[in-house]
Amino acid sequence: MRLSLLAVGRLKSGPERELVERYKQRVEGMGRALGLAGFDMLELPESRARREDDRRVEEAAALLDKAGSSVLVVFDERGKSSSSEAFSEKIRQWRDEGRPGVACVIGGPDGLDPVLRQRADLVVSFGALTMPHQIVRALVAEQLYRALTIIAGHPYHRAGHDDS
Repeated sequence: MRLSLLAVGRLKSGPERELVERYKQRVEGMGRALGLAGFDMLELPESRARREDDRRVEEAAALLDKAGSSVLVVFDERGKSSSSEAFSEKIRQWRDEGRPGVACVIGGPDGLDPVLRQRADLVVSFGALTMPHQIVRALVAEQLYRALTIIAGHPYHRAGHDDS
């Protein structure tokens, strides 16, 4: 199974790109042992349509085209919050079902067209706060790495415990 992160817009060089690249390398290193074929990061250009709705529609079509037959995981504030354990279990399940890939989607500045949320196998929210797309990319890459470490039983993930 192949993992991919599909995002609208270009991530400029700097600490955010370096952080995403670091997690990409970690995912690729850990993924091989877990039967994963790699981790692609694709940046799609922002639509130049005049109307916001038209931009979202064009971007959605491009994202869906790139996702192909992969499981579609959309990151959107309207989604559901998930634990890292539950997210890793979904990835393990999809891998074990023989799914060809998991495409993690981050929309552009205008947000996501509803068709993406409707087509998604999972819609995940990092909360109701508005976050810069470059930060969301780092969070998605880190959560993919964390999911793989959970599947592998690696000590990177330390679940919080209530000691009271």
